[in-house]
Amino acid sequence: MAKIRVVVVDDSALVRSLLSAIINRQADMECVGAAADPLIAREMIRTLDVEMPRMDGIDFLGKLMRLRPTPVVMVSTLTERGADVTMRALELGAIDFVAKPKVGVADGLRLLADDITDKVRIASKAQLRRPAPASAGTAHAAEKAAAPIGAIGRLSTEKIVCIGASTGGTEATKEVLVNLPPDCPAIVITQHMPAGFTKSYATRLDGLCRIRVAEARDGERILPGHAYIAPGGIAHLSIERSGANYIARVIEGEPVNRHRPSVEVLFKSAARVAGPNALGIMLTGMGADGASAMKEMRDAGSYNLVQDEASCVVFGMPREAIAAGAAHEVLPLAQIAPRLVERLRSTGLAHTRV
Repeated sequence: MAKIRVVVVDDSALVRSLLSAIINRQADMECVGAAADPLIAREMIRTLDVEMPRMDGIDFLGKLMRLRPTPVVMVSTLTERGADVTMRALELGAIDFVAKPKVGVADGLRLLADDITDKVRIASKAQLRRPAPASAGTAHAAEKAAAPIGAIGRLSTEKIVCIGASTGGTEATKEVLVNLPPDCPAIVITQHMPAGFTKSYATRLDGLCRIRVAEARDGERILPGHAYIAPGGIAHLSIERSGANYIARVIEGEPVNRHRPSVEVLFKSAARVAGPNALGIMLTGMGADGASAMKEMRDAGSYNLVQDEASCVVFGMPREAIAAGAAHEVLPLAQIAPRLVERLRSTGLAHTRV
């Protein structure tokens, strides 16, 4: 079987050496080059750093994905700026990212070896997408103005939407949220992401969407017209009831299905607490996290939408949800937000309190 051919690009000689060694230790991988500058890496990029001489990684990534889309895993600094740059890289088409340790880079990268190589394997098989061209004005302004779906109308405040996603999910979740009207039900989201990045992600979405988007905080009331994202790498997000309201529980715990936060935890709580008032959405991602819990949601009366294979970056979590019998509908990504709104309009009034 042909090996995965990897080019390492980083302006640090130490990081280049460490990443090359990690790649070459894998029986199914080969580091075919290590470059200090993206200009000499050419078309074989798999791992890309973001701050380099002559041309920064983001400029190069944008050109690469336009001219010759190639699987890319970013190596990102765990800083606010690093998180912002990472979100931009994912928008441009990077498959995934690894957070570079702030201190102790050598030991930190060695500890991350399994994570790095797993993500390279996933990236090598992922479905690539070309970034959408920006129209007049900034791309962000164009996205925000493009949300076409009108108001849903009067709904029960007990309605709640639960979204699970992993690899490719930052852009898939954005595609859903930017197309929702401001009067949509509350949305709770578990996206597999390391610590330090979900705050930047939430802030970015908040500037694009007609709903409000923020990182979830333990004990806060979950409100219609708002989306709450599980803090990456720190804690699990679940929902509970407090009288007539839903509240967010953000609690540290052991990884579930190897993930923290875990979609399984969120979906199980939705099955238990919201039942038929919940709507579940499973988006692109590797693995099976959340599949069995999504079936629990369906058994409890929720209505579930699952992203189809053709529009997924990685058809892992959606495939497992379908296999578990959790899906009511399997849809292309672009149809999920319109179908969600259609479903809410057709069923919401029946559950509205007078």
